[in-house]
Amino acid sequence: MPFETIIYEELNAVAIIKLNRTKVLNAMNIQMWQDLARVLDDIRASAELQVVIITGEGRAFSTGADLKESKTRTIEEYRKYLVKLQKTTVKIIEFEKPIIAAINGYALGSGYELALACDLRLAAEDAQIGSPEAKVTSSVTGGAFKLIQNLVGPGKAKELLFTGDFIDGKEAQRIGLVNKAVPLKELMPASLALADKIASNSAISIKMIKKGIHLAQTELNLKALMDYEIEACLACVSTKERQSSLQYFENRKR
Repeated sequence: MPFETIIYEELNAVAIIKLNRTKVLNAMNIQMWQDLARVLDDIRASAELQVVIITGEGRAFSTGADLKESKTRTIEEYRKYLVKLQKTTVKIIEFEKPIIAAINGYALGSGYELALACDLRLAAEDAQIGSPEAKVTSSVTGGAFKLIQNLVGPGKAKELLFTGDFIDGKEAQRIGLVNKAVPLKELMPASLALADKIASNSAISIKMIKKGIHLAQTELNLKALMDYEIEACLACVSTKERQSSLQYFENRKR
C-alpha cells in the first residue's frame, strides 16, 4: 500500500524513509505521523532490514508542524494530533532496530524533535536546526525536554529552547547535538556507510544494546540494569550465529 506523505525505499539491509511534503518543506501533519508509524511496523516485521534512515525529500528535513493546519484545529483536534505525534515518537525511540536521522536541510520544531528521537544524527553542514516554539506561543513535544538535555546538558538545552535560535550542522556537531556534520552531497553516502557498518554486526546484539541504553536512561536502578545485562548477554551467546561470529572475528585477527 503506498504512503501519502513519505517515500519508502530499501537498499540491501537498510530501510530509507523520506519525508515527502515538499511543497510545505515537509511540514508534519497527522497523516505523516500515521505513515511513519505504519512503515515502521512494516520494517519491524522484516528479518532482512537491519537499520533505518529517515531523511527529507527536497531541501528540508522537516520544518515541523504544519502551521496552516494548526490555525484551524480545535483544541480536541490538536490533542488528537499531539497524541499521535507522541505515540509515534515513542515507537521511534523504542524501535528495536537503529534509526539514523540524515538531516538534509531545515529541521525545526517537531521535525527537529523527530531527529532527536532517532539513535544517531548526521547533518548537512549548512542544515538549520532549532526549536522555534517560544516564538509561536507553543511548546516542545516528542520527549525533547529530556532528549535535548541528554545530548547537550541542561544549560545549553535551556539556551536553545528559550531563545528559539537556529544553529547549523557544524555548530550542532560541536555541541554534540548531532554525531557528524558533512557537506550536503556527502550526507546520504555517509549515512548509508554508517548504516551498512551497523548492519554488518549482529542484529540481536544491536537490539539488546539499544534496549540496554534506553533502560539506562530511565529510572531503572543499577542492580536491575545489571540483571538485564546478564540476560541480554545470555540471549546473544545462545544464538546459532554466536560461533560463526567468533570464528569470523578470529580469522580477521590473523
